[in-house]
Amino acid sequence: MLEQLFLFLVSLLANTLSSLAGGGAGLLQLPAIIFLGLPFSVALATHKVASVALGVGASIKHLKQGQFEAPLILVLIIAAIPGVILGANVILKIPTQIALFLLGALTLLLGLYSICKPQLGLQETTKNRNLRGYITGSAGIFVIAFLNGSLTSGTGLFVTIWLIQWFGLAYGRAVSYTLVMVGILWNGTGAVTLGYIAHVQWDWLPALLLGSLLGGYIGAWLVIAKGNTLVKRAFESLTVIAGLSLWFKAFNWT
Repeated sequence: MLEQLFLFLVSLLANTLSSLAGGGAGLLQLPAIIFLGLPFSVALATHKVASVALGVGASIKHLKQGQFEAPLILVLIIAAIPGVILGANVILKIPTQIALFLLGALTLLLGLYSICKPQLGLQETTKNRNLRGYITGSAGIFVIAFLNGSLTSGTGLFVTIWLIQWFGLAYGRAVSYTLVMVGILWNGTGAVTLGYIAHVQWDWLPALLLGSLLGGYIGAWLVIAKGNTLVKRAFESLTVIAGLSLWFKAFNWT
């Protein structure tokens, strides 16, 4: 019972922050599952299945806003699905210690980048909304999708930042795209792929799914109603802590 309660609380916190910041549930949820004793591949598959509920919870709020554009939806589908599948197949061939080290490095870089961009995406501009821009934007999405399928930590926030910098979306709209498309489609693809090639800890999923669903809804409500400046600062702190913790785990892995 205590284990299930811990999983629910971690999932709720991680997915609320992820829904606010446009990604990063894996920064807390995946390390917590690993620290409870699951092998990396099992923890990754379990986290990926649970993370689909984040997209469902967030979509309940964001889809009501009606602010999605068909070309960007197509980019996030066509360019992403092959990358997610390829990444999910590659990660399980990487030794656990190396995977943990890379996951920690990615997490730290994500936090530092966010800290250096405090005003990112506050105003919306229209740019690169042409054929050449969509093709280049798709290449970036493919790379991020590969990371989503493999290292899985913080890649949603990379999508958010890419949508802001390349296509000029404001932070709120970019978060909407990320949570609906990445949360459901990308993570759903990764969950099916990893569920097929790796073991899933099914008895941990009810607590993780409930926390993901509620966290996604709460975070999306806060983005729409309140904004996310304070949570962004807290999220940046958590990324640094999670990255250092993963490095500690990697260096002490036996």
